[in-house]
Amino acid sequence: MDFKYLADLLFPNVTMTRDELEAKYPARELGEGAIVSRMAPSPTGFVHLGNLVQGITSERMTHQSNGTLFLRVEDTDAKREVKGAVEVLIDSLKHYGIEFDEGETADGDVGAYGPYRQSKRADIYHVFAKELVEQGMAYPCFCSEEELADIRARQEAEKANFGYFGKWAIWRDRSIEDIEAAIAEGKKWVLRFRSSGNIENKIKFTDLIKGKLELTENDMDHVLLKSDGIPTYHFAHAVDDHLMRTTHVVRGDEWLPSLPFHVQLFTALGFKLPKYLHIGPLMKMDGTSKRKLSKRKDPELALTYYKEEGFPVESVYEYVMTILNSNFEDWRRANQTADISTFPFSYKKMNPAGSLFDYAKLLDVSKNVISRMDAETVCDLFTAWAKEFDAPLYDVFAADRDKAVKIFSIGRGGKKPRKDIGRWCDVKAYAGFFYDEFFAVTDSYPEQFAADDIKACLEGFKETYDAADDQNLWFDKIKAVADKCGFASDMKAYKADPTPYKGSVADVSMFLRVAITGSMNSPDMYSVMSILGRDKIFERIDDMIAKL
Repeated sequence: MDFKYLADLLFPNVTMTRDELEAKYPARELGEGAIVSRMAPSPTGFVHLGNLVQGITSERMTHQSNGTLFLRVEDTDAKREVKGAVEVLIDSLKHYGIEFDEGETADGDVGAYGPYRQSKRADIYHVFAKELVEQGMAYPCFCSEEELADIRARQEAEKANFGYFGKWAIWRDRSIEDIEAAIAEGKKWVLRFRSSGNIENKIKFTDLIKGKLELTENDMDHVLLKSDGIPTYHFAHAVDDHLMRTTHVVRGDEWLPSLPFHVQLFTALGFKLPKYLHIGPLMKMDGTSKRKLSKRKDPELALTYYKEEGFPVESVYEYVMTILNSNFEDWRRANQTADISTFPFSYKKMNPAGSLFDYAKLLDVSKNVISRMDAETVCDLFTAWAKEFDAPLYDVFAADRDKAVKIFSIGRGGKKPRKDIGRWCDVKAYAGFFYDEFFAVTDSYPEQFAADDIKACLEGFKETYDAADDQNLWFDKIKAVADKCGFASDMKAYKADPTPYKGSVADVSMFLRVAITGSMNSPDMYSVMSILGRDKIFERIDDMIAKL
């Protein structure tokens, strides 16, 4: 077979050479140890937590090493592309602090290694496709869909492995005359890789996360170019990662079965193989067993879920860091106020088996993150969320910003700040009672307390309340009301012998709390009363007395 003749026959219009492309996309001028990595999503419109996990891994590795992170859009499958999906992806990742140094943007390419959309790089791929044909490493296959279906049916009948290989690769060694005849008939063809592999052999490979691996060698003649001249992911990513000078590839471990073919392909093309980091799947508990997070079953897989629920960006980012690096939580405990960008992220601390998604832990992390924010920041982030997702709540909080800031100031600061809020959607339950529009009595008084005793305590509080009192005097007066109404003001005495008392000062405080906030659980009552003011306090107490 004259492979040069075959290459010219298949690619008559390809005149550009490898040397010209190598010159156009030279080695990057970066410092020693600088990492070049990429995110290379398909524009399907669904941006998920796995994208964020991979994105943070790539972003931290590149930027901590003074390297480059770029965005490449792998849109070779036109049938799956969703209009506007690239913009959604860019906006979603930017929302979570992942910004690219170069690549595809909503306004076009930024950077010297584009185009960054694979659909715009067909001429580049054809140069290397032609070269592989010239070297006898690729060939045209004119199989129809019916012929491929027949091959599969016969493989099934013989209980053979499925695929195009060995005796099933019926165009692998066809003569130039057969190829010319098929072209003359107008038959469509795909370009296939001529594999020299054998499934009896193993390849040894070191993955930066998984460690040392032994994988079965590839013996399949995989498709490199589809019949429309557009490359498959396998071929395109090899060419792109070489010309864009990618040093590290971060991707999900569902790509591990394809790795032997990718190693073969890089070798055939004469490219240096980048280092690979295959991330394990995100799992969740389903009963007593683990399973992968599912787009169909688990709303928490979609990044939009976290925005809708009102998880701050910092919370989601910090939670992802806890599942990426096993030492992050220890670092955070020792550096409670440090910027997370100063954490020394390392792929060596990643779990090879993947990570377990724990919603309760995410919520706990978020409560810690929000507790470290000042009231102004909390107010700004909450109102921005409410404006988009809860307009009535936004209206009352935004109408009086000073009041809102005072509400969010309760219990904030100090060594043990309150941790009531984990999501912005929690604010209505936590602080909605400050506004009549959302105030409702949701808790009932325990049955052991007589209505007359509760009324007496509430009336007694009204008689002595003075908004000018400091917190100590305010509470002393509540204790005096307790004593007057037969409740113990001394908790030690009450615990030692509760029998002489109707209850304790804690119960009197609870009577007030339910009347004023509608719930047995609420922020510090002195602060609550200071914000609500005397008239509103008395109005709510009077309403409660009328109901008893």
